[in-house]
Amino acid sequence: MSGIVIDHDKCIMCGLCVPSCPFNALEDQGKIIVNENCKVCKICIGVCPTGAISLQEEIKEAVDKSIYSGILVFVEHFDGEIHPVTIELIGKAQQLAKTINEKVNCLMIGSDIQESADSLLDYGVSEVIVYDDPAFKYFKVDNYANAFEEAIKYLNPSSVLVGATTTGRSLAPRVATRFRTGLTADCTVLEMRDNSDLVQIRPAFGGNIMAQILTTNSRPQFATVRPKVMDAALKQSRFGTLTHKTLDPIRRASKIKINEIFEKASELDISSAEVLVVAGNGIKDEAGFALCEDLAKALNGTLAVTRPVVERGYYSYLHQIGLSGRTVKPKLIINCGISGAIQYTAGMNQSEMIVSINSDENAEIFKHSDIKLVGDVYEIIPELLAQIKGGHN
Repeated sequence: MSGIVIDHDKCIMCGLCVPSCPFNALEDQGKIIVNENCKVCKICIGVCPTGAISLQEEIKEAVDKSIYSGILVFVEHFDGEIHPVTIELIGKAQQLAKTINEKVNCLMIGSDIQESADSLLDYGVSEVIVYDDPAFKYFKVDNYANAFEEAIKYLNPSSVLVGATTTGRSLAPRVATRFRTGLTADCTVLEMRDNSDLVQIRPAFGGNIMAQILTTNSRPQFATVRPKVMDAALKQSRFGTLTHKTLDPIRRASKIKINEIFEKASELDISSAEVLVVAGNGIKDEAGFALCEDLAKALNGTLAVTRPVVERGYYSYLHQIGLSGRTVKPKLIINCGISGAIQYTAGMNQSEMIVSINSDENAEIFKHSDIKLVGDVYEIIPELLAQIKGGHN
């Protein structure tokens, strides 16, 4: 493993390094010792006058990429009802697979899922690996991870795609760890290089930059992707096969016990809305929010908001769009008084038609808009309402 090492032949015991460490990872025990608190921040290297402290890099043997092939999509479902993110991942996997001329396969784990697994073949996947057993009726991360691990060992996929849902975010890191490989969470863009390296792109540093992350020396490559970010796969001619697998009883058993299941109360889901009117920080008062709500109702749509509006206490997080809220992909979205920070646009820039209203003609949101309305939202929204109610285009 990588870590800080001390060359005691060069060390003159000047004592400068010990107090410089913010983690108390260096100790003077007659000679300088690095303890388990070390975070490899490398501050001590800079203060050492003799070069006695250095970073020892782990030398990792290059992976043979030729023995890994294809893209594996984890199928998320509830009682056999397939989550839409799965179909979106299949669509993206097919685009990526064309670059390297490889296959797209799926993994489905559950109980009484034959019919649902078979339906995946309508989307042009080559093989669906199925673990169908009463032990998998409910999601339990330990035995699901065991089945996932077995499927990867069987297929040797180059890349593995998982939905960035509650289930996916729990399962994917556990499986990736078993293969000592990289995992990029909450990707918004995926690209494939000719050598099968998956370029995993996601917002970083609070959404201020878009980071390109690659796992060049490990396989398989894991990525989780938010729902509503990718285009769903289209149905096509069937040619694939179902492969039923079983798991050893010991690995099939779970240490997790479910005592009772409660049905979750229904709540607002802006991610499924076809029309959204979004109120941003430019909406300053109740009257402004009332205008946005009226516009949403006139269009048979749903009102959503940005994070600052939630923080101001006007609406709950269920209405929030963005990296810390929901990702949406409506047919029409109208942005009202929104500047266009990447934390927000990353959650809505895949919408089919984007209309934005802002008094600043140079607002960042206009770079992501199909229709730009420059002006005061308090004047433009009433005009839009008048035209809608008057039946004008």
